[in-house]
Amino acid sequence: MRKIILGLALVGLVGFLGYKFYLKQSSPAKGEMAPEFEATLVDGQPFSLKQLRGNYILLDFWGSWCLPCRRQNPGIVALYEKFKERHSAAGEGFEVVTIALEKEGDAWKKAAEKDGFSWPWQIVEYSQYVMMSDLARLYGVTDIPAKFMIYPDGSLHPEMNFNEIEALLEAELKE
Repeated sequence: MRKIILGLALVGLVGFLGYKFYLKQSSPAKGEMAPEFEATLVDGQPFSLKQLRGNYILLDFWGSWCLPCRRQNPGIVALYEKFKERHSAAGEGFEVVTIALEKEGDAWKKAAEKDGFSWPWQIVEYSQYVMMSDLARLYGVTDIPAKFMIYPDGSLHPEMNFNEIEALLEAELKE
């Protein structure tokens, strides 16, 4: 019995350490530069986060299977529709980049269409363990939905809610 308990404790410790040091990447802190990445968009075009530098960017990690994500998608669509044509005095605009974390299939496509995604910057990352996808790990995403606001200078501002994002864009971008 003692060997079983010791074995279970060892397995738990190894699991915890694996999560802590391998799976759980720390999220970039507020004000840090957003990690750059390259990916392929759903239309097959290459994409680099650098190409949107100089804009306010809402980076959203979501999944077709994630009910909280699906409930928040109308808010993202509304923000995009409201601010997509606005610019600051310096010419800065607003872009949305969505990253669907999926195991397989095209359920993301049906969900994106149903939810009204109309922006060109849509990425799908497939992984058996969705939070292990390269982009999720790069941004320290362990739960979705996860949103990051990237300012025109490339600095990152995680953990902003829709009201804060809308207030920021309203103050910075004019019609």
